[in-house]
Amino acid sequence: MKTKYDSFNSGGLPEGCKYCLRGEKLVLFMTGKCPRNCWYCSLSSTRKKCKNIYANERLVKNTKDLILEAEESNAKGAGITGGDPLVEYRKTKSYSQALKKRFGESFHIHIYLPLNLVDKNKIEQLSHSVDEFRFHPSFLINDNLELMNEEIEKIKMVCSVVGKDRMGLELPMMPNRQEIMHHFIEKVHKYISFVNLNEFELSETNFEIVTKNYTLNEDTYTIRTSLTQGKKLLKRLAKDKFDIKIHLCTARTKDAHQYVNRMKLHNILPYGKMTNVGTVVYYIVVPTISLETEEYIVSEITSRYCIDKEKKRIIVNKKDVRKLYMESDLKLARVEEHPCYNSNYLEIDYLN
Repeated sequence: MKTKYDSFNSGGLPEGCKYCLRGEKLVLFMTGKCPRNCWYCSLSSTRKKCKNIYANERLVKNTKDLILEAEESNAKGAGITGGDPLVEYRKTKSYSQALKKRFGESFHIHIYLPLNLVDKNKIEQLSHSVDEFRFHPSFLINDNLELMNEEIEKIKMVCSVVGKDRMGLELPMMPNRQEIMHHFIEKVHKYISFVNLNEFELSETNFEIVTKNYTLNEDTYTIRTSLTQGKKLLKRLAKDKFDIKIHLCTARTKDAHQYVNRMKLHNILPYGKMTNVGTVVYYIVVPTISLETEEYIVSEITSRYCIDKEKKRIIVNKKDVRKLYMESDLKLARVEEHPCYNSNYLEIDYLN
């Protein structure tokens, strides 16, 4: 069944996906480090092996930064990702606990994990603050049967700790890998409640190997047949009547819905106007002299303005732009940008 978010599902949507699709999840990037080296990894070159922590687009140095971003983005949950968050296990545990303490138990937290560093103690500790565990097995990069069986045993172990309802798989929908994917899901379906399949995408770090081995769609960043084969796998799993939810998340789902909806929920500054694609339009005084001098000039003409301390600029009411133009020499512009932290101008139109 196709959803209104341009994705496909059978049996309903996983709980974490519901929050993501509505734009209600903060993305907590704990580290770019990972014990695996998946050739298809979609992390950018700046994030891969990165030691920094980010909440959405904001660099996080402490709990205060994390909570501030959650508040400004009006998040109702968080998705913890990497790399492998278990590389920074103590910080992952601390930050997930901080979010629960500040926003309450209803703040839904899910985590993406390869299985390399998973052990019972870490899972038990994280289970108090993490609601949903999403595992990415290694069988797509390694056909080692012994390793596959070890990871299946780890999934069973986690199920015994947190319960089936809080567990699932997160897999890229790689063309021509349907059989091995179905085989693995068949082996673990009793221990998970969902599978989230992601349309396979090109990135700067997998560009060379992907373009060598796969054909791209006309959009030039999604891999041909990934989506069609994903739909076939979804239908096959539905016919198997496994007691699991299957969600096929498309590239359009992420770009046109998940991201845009997250932007629409973000706080904006006074006198800004949110567009239907999640950007914000402001009318500003373009900084040319000191902020103090510019504020004095604006205040002599209108009281309807605000100081954007982060970008060191003055935002004015659209209704006062003509008056400011006629009665001052201030440089004025209409700008469009995303409301997220430290965003750049998508468009700037100078008015004089």
